Amino acid sequence: MQRLRTLKSNMPDWIFVLWAGGTALLSYSLVYALRKPFTAAEFDGLEVAGMDYKIIVSIIQLVGYVCAKLLGIKFISELKPGNRLKFIIGSAALSEASLLAFGLLPAPYNIFALFFNGLSLGCMWGVIFSFLEGRRTTDILASIMGVSMALSSGVAKSLGLYALNQLHVSEFWMPALIGAFAFPLLCLMGWMMTKFPAPTAADIASRTKRVTLNGHQRWQLFVKFMPLLIMLFGANLLLTVQRDIKEDFIVCIIDVSTVSSWAFAYLDSIATLVLLAAFALLSAVSNHLRSLCLILIMSAIGMGVIAFLGAEGAALGLPTTAWLFLQTLCIDIAYLSFQTIFFERFIACFKVKGNVGFFIITIDFVGYLGTLALLLFKEFQAPHIDWTSFYNSMSVYIGIICCIAFVCSIIYIIHRDYKITGVRVISLKRKSGSVTQEGNLSATRQKELTTA
Repeated sequence: MQRLRTLKSNMPDWIFVLWAGGTALLSYSLVYALRKPFTAAEFDGLEVAGMDYKIIVSIIQLVGYVCAKLLGIKFISELKPGNRLKFIIGSAALSEASLLAFGLLPAPYNIFALFFNGLSLGCMWGVIFSFLEGRRTTDILASIMGVSMALSSGVAKSLGLYALNQLHVSEFWMPALIGAFAFPLLCLMGWMMTKFPAPTAADIASRTKRVTLNGHQRWQLFVKFMPLLIMLFGANLLLTVQRDIKEDFIVCIIDVSTVSSWAFAYLDSIATLVLLAAFALLSAVSNHLRSLCLILIMSAIGMGVIAFLGAEGAALGLPTTAWLFLQTLCIDIAYLSFQTIFFERFIACFKVKGNVGFFIITIDFVGYLGTLALLLFKEFQAPHIDWTSFYNSMSVYIGIICCIAFVCSIIYIIHRDYKITGVRVISLKRKSGSVTQEGNLSATRQKELTTA
């Protein structure tokens, strides 16, 4: 055992990055395989109490997901390392059981099974990320894990379409079939993550030691950075809404018959490589403040493109595949930045006592509340608006508001850092001045004694 620990501590960074990053990427891809395949189904013609069946299914699953996020604000902040694997296995088991119930129960009663699917998976991101945070290599590790969202989303849809179109599995059993393959693999990946070496002394010195937070400490942290966090939480609410509507209702927004079943996986794979390259370049920026500003600038540009596509996309006449690629790339470069490296660098920049899981689970909770509210609005207040027009209009408003929030956040971060730096400089000057003053007083006193 001691020899194994020594081997782990002497492991080169690049080997650890491949091992830990690859494991985390595959782990969250499997979470998507348990959660998202149903989005490939249209459930055409089905209704529940006069409401569209797919919207109801999405809302029910999302309610469970939001409940998990709310519970996770406390749970993830306080979760001890020794309980992570138990949580992963238990959550994956409940998720697959709920998918089996979705296939077994008759419609519309099976919709309630997806509540437990959402509830079981809502905290998985924070738990998996907790294996990676607080290291010198966290930026690249988080980037690898983060792009799993872009990659696995397309793969989950493609697998779902393949099962529906080629294997002729019913829309109700397709999610359970894909989940049956994902469940044992996710448990295996969870076990592998428990074998990661702990952060070294050099990691802690570079990134600040990560600690659990109780309720009082979480509130103090929020109050300390309230203006910034309100802007970022608000922007992330809108980002989550934009991304969720695209992911869950893309088959309603575009004509999927014009693209192949594997187009989503292909386009998302290309976007994943671009995102990974961008995040890898960011990981090379050692200055935390500069890194935070670059992330916000990239996010603002991405959402600016989304607003432009919403306003002028139809006039441009872009091919469906090009439109899909730009949507994925521009939304995810902003969304994934906050799900991965932004708060990691934020903690390191301002020496925050806490952990990334608290920030991520909080922005997720706020964001998915927004998605839930929008789905209810679409069903009850705007059912007459087709999904394409609704999505494009939404893109314009969300893109503009997010750009404003990100620019204001840059100003706040620079100002906050300047104030902290100024206080440090003044403190150093005072210390230097007091030493000089003491030296002068000492010299005067010696002269007085000599004269006497």
